[in-house]
Amino acid sequence: MRAAGLLAIGLLALTAPWSSHFVPAAGAIARSPAICGVDSYVNVRGNCVHRPVHADRAPSGATAKCRDGTYSFSQSRRGTCSWHGGVATWM
Repeated sequence: MRAAGLLAIGLLALTAPWSSHFVPAAGAIARSPAICGVDSYVNVRGNCVHRPVHADRAPSGATAKCRDGTYSFSQSRRGTCSWHGGVATWM
């Protein structure tokens, strides 16, 4: 009984937010508008990239047109337009 209680306390200590094992999610840091501005985000490579935009024609620097009509400025193919229905056309 005593060993089970000590084990439970040990597990609680490892999962507690004050534990040295707590690391904020990378996405929370990457989405901070103070880093790149409100029209951009930090990609997995650490670069500021313009957020997808709606436009009548392809804006300068666009790399793909998404299925929802937005234009992406992604620097890699992986994940491009993932929240916009996928890629309709690569530029």
